[in-house]
Amino acid sequence: MDINFRKIDIDVYDEDAIHESEIYEADPRDPGQVLNEAKQKQSGVRALLARNDVAGALKTVLEGAPFGPGADEAKSITLQTLLTILNSTKSTDISGAIKQLTQDDHDTLMKYLYKGMAMPGWGDISGSVLLGWHEKLTEIAGTGCIVRTMTDRRIV
Repeated sequence: MDINFRKIDIDVYDEDAIHESEIYEADPRDPGQVLNEAKQKQSGVRALLARNDVAGALKTVLEGAPFGPGADEAKSITLQTLLTILNSTKSTDISGAIKQLTQDDHDTLMKYLYKGMAMPGWGDISGSVLLGWHEKLTEIAGTGCIVRTMTDRRIV
């Protein structure tokens, strides 16, 4: 039995198929520029964490998060930087840090939490850390944050 039919992309033949470029605009920045910004943010976040400024570190990493095709390495660096922040934050400081973020930052943080949960074995972060942040973020930002995250096509 021939099973190659499963490898055919039928959307090529569909006139009504929606492509990612039609759903949202691509990141206007050059992938090299995005990678350099991610590396700079990583060093800046380390300095902020050394001063115990969790809210500032979160704002830094969530601002201008890379999305779209061609920025995979920048996305990986940004995710690892964010996971470092999440791991190094005391559970008593989470709510205060989240309250200082904007609604867009809440949504981006939720995207990264879900991306961290999607990692096989949850990567190098404990599941209780991600779930603890998710719980506090949902308490502060509400369930609308989850809905906006699930419906936004810009994948971080």
